[in-house]
Amino acid sequence: MTTSWLAPCALLLVAALVFVAPTARGEDPVAVDDHGEAITYRHGDVELQGWLQRPEGADSGARLPAVLVCHAWRGHGEFVRKVAQRLARDGYVAFALDMYGKGVYAKDNAEAAKLAGPFYTDAALIRGRARAGLEVLRNRPEVDPARIGAVGFCFGGTTVLELSRDGAPLAAAVSFHGGLKTNAPAETGAVKTRLLVCHGGDDPYVPAEDVMALWKELRAAQVDHQILVLSGAVHAFTDTEAGDDPSQGAAYNAVAAHRAWDAADRFLAEALDD
Repeated sequence: MTTSWLAPCALLLVAALVFVAPTARGEDPVAVDDHGEAITYRHGDVELQGWLQRPEGADSGARLPAVLVCHAWRGHGEFVRKVAQRLARDGYVAFALDMYGKGVYAKDNAEAAKLAGPFYTDAALIRGRARAGLEVLRNRPEVDPARIGAVGFCFGGTTVLELSRDGAPLAAAVSFHGGLKTNAPAETGAVKTRLLVCHGGDDPYVPAEDVMALWKELRAAQVDHQILVLSGAVHAFTDTEAGDDPSQGAAYNAVAAHRAWDAADRFLAEALDD
């Protein structure tokens, strides 16, 4: 990939996540319970640490559906672990991956830009790092590898789209207010994933032309997809820490968040449940 993709995506993510409350490096913000645990794994020379959340009954011996959770550009923190817990309550084995390295969480946007930047300029890196997390989930004894989905937020939304474009074995993927541009578009027959893209209709950082370009890309590649445009929502509309002033370009929108999650829940159930 060339650097032409980096500038618009960096602008998008800086604006979207300026409101995110910082979490200290190495902090374990979600209490460990009988069904959740940190999992250490590797991608090349990089040690990573994700969070596995299992639903009640995961020890029954049955193979269960699962969801990979992809974090925003600050890194693996409390938000994605809470999402994993939410998904586990719905009966999924959930794994919140780590894209940056064990204990790495950006203290501010400048640091986040340095962490995320290489992934925007290197398709093999973002796809390979995400696949490493996916393999952790696929190899779990309680997981049915034929029934795995993925969800991602902002940078994570971009991640799930890139993972899908790469032909990863995902039954479904949901992008919440993610960047949509790519320099490695989907090829016909390569994408195995049903896609749901939840986009804020008033998002100033992902304009309508990006949405249209994605639609044309997915249509040309014959990908099973839905694009949900939520009127009145700006960037980061699912993030309760994003403030409530849409004039800033990024803000929580309770109605849009509810509608997006409702669509995602039904979408995942259709693709992953028996």
